[in-house]
Amino acid sequence: MAGWFNRRLMYIEQGYKQKLGIWAFFVIPICFIAFMIFNYVVTAMSNMNVEDSMSQLIEMLGNNIVFILLLAPLAAGLFIVLGWAVLVQRQPLNALTTARAEIDWKRVFFAFALWGGLTALFTLIDVYASPGDYVLNFDFPKFVVMAIIAILLVPLQTSFEEYLFRGHLMQGLGLLVKNRWVPLLVTSVLFGLLHIANPEVEKLGYGIMVYYIGTGLFLGIITLMDEGLELALGFHAANNLITALLVTADWTAFQTDSIFKDISNPELGWDVLIPVFVIFPILIYGFSRKYKWTNWQERLFGRVKDREEFLALENEDTSQLQA
Repeated sequence: MAGWFNRRLMYIEQGYKQKLGIWAFFVIPICFIAFMIFNYVVTAMSNMNVEDSMSQLIEMLGNNIVFILLLAPLAAGLFIVLGWAVLVQRQPLNALTTARAEIDWKRVFFAFALWGGLTALFTLIDVYASPGDYVLNFDFPKFVVMAIIAILLVPLQTSFEEYLFRGHLMQGLGLLVKNRWVPLLVTSVLFGLLHIANPEVEKLGYGIMVYYIGTGLFLGIITLMDEGLELALGFHAANNLITALLVTADWTAFQTDSIFKDISNPELGWDVLIPVFVIFPILIYGFSRKYKWTNWQERLFGRVKDREEFLALENEDTSQLQA
């Protein structure tokens, strides 16, 4: 039974369960990336100060409306990606999410609770250690409204990015090039570049891209090692949601009625790089021990099986399970 279970965990190969050609995996990512490039070029050519533009927009509409305007298109994007996969490609949602027989929600909630708790802990430690960098921004009525918006929309926004990059695009690239390391690297870099128009980049410089690309690489590694999106979905949702609830600043993409406001002069320092080079490797090690990951070289750099080989193994596994 253990041999059957280990062999059938082939996440990228789940893409063979869709009914169209490999080209179908690239339609939405190409359209989305083209839109982001267009948006970045327009912003760069206009010499527009992103921070000033955000401030003016917030002054006109308010924090919550701007928060919704930032999140709603990406939240809607999740339903576009899932609708394309299920209705057009005829790929089961389960196959886009995981190589397991069913989506493992315990993994999603575990990753969410773990990283959400650590994010809150690290934030509170920093507030205590550097009290001059923060002011209490808590206004209960405003916070409740913002929290409802965040809880409803942030997980949809983060899930869109996961299903687009670590799901849709990773499966498509893997089936195209027949290996795992190319989709891992390409999706990590593209995920990082997705954030290049963020006000944080304008404020801190392009060095912050190390964090964004490093985060993409971390999420890609845990997706391939765990043969599914569950851990990445939980981690990403916790990262954005808990941050939005706890801390805001005048120079960040999400400016919310959070509990604290960072008033420090932003600088690119080691505190930005520590997650990539220290915390993320520790998390990978912890996940590997909890979920007993093995065959690291094969799962990160190995060959993606051909359709016929994959379907033959699937049929054999089904026969063994029924027997």
